[in-house]
Amino acid sequence: MLMVSDNKIRSQAKPAEELIHHIAADDKQALESLYLETKTAVYGFLLSIVRNRHTAEDLMQETYIQVYLSAANYQPQGKPMAWVLTIARNLALMKLREKSSADVSLEPDWGLRSEEDGIQQTLDRLVLESAMRVLNQEERQIVMLHDVAGLKHRETAALMQLPLATVLSKYRRALSKLRKQVQEEQ
Repeated sequence: MLMVSDNKIRSQAKPAEELIHHIAADDKQALESLYLETKTAVYGFLLSIVRNRHTAEDLMQETYIQVYLSAANYQPQGKPMAWVLTIARNLALMKLREKSSADVSLEPDWGLRSEEDGIQQTLDRLVLESAMRVLNQEERQIVMLHDVAGLKHRETAALMQLPLATVLSKYRRALSKLRKQVQEEQ
């Protein structure tokens, strides 16, 4: 029943590009709508970079602040989600540069925030945690961008500044690792 209402809400949602234009006009409701539409992908992507849920949560907030502040400068050149993820990626990379090696945790924190209850979220969390343990950082980012954020492989390659062939091979390798992991756990 929850799936039906989620689909109904999504069918009534404005396209992300339109939301960004409304955000540029200081529409805070549009920012909230964009957040609700993209928060899972942004959080998962940030988590794949920083490997700490608290840092990912902080960066997620910073990302949406930057989206709000930069919306007036947005130039449509593809998927708006790629623009949002570029902001998130840049913030994450800046954060990683700021951290000294003494501050880096040896044990990644893959926990996900639980804002809603439900079996689907629990399953999503378990799948994500499993993927995070099996994949290296680039593979995690490629999988998150393609499967969670819905970017095409060429968009992922542009965002990560990698050749398309590299992204495709790393994606295939990541899927192979995930399949093997699932088979071993059964």
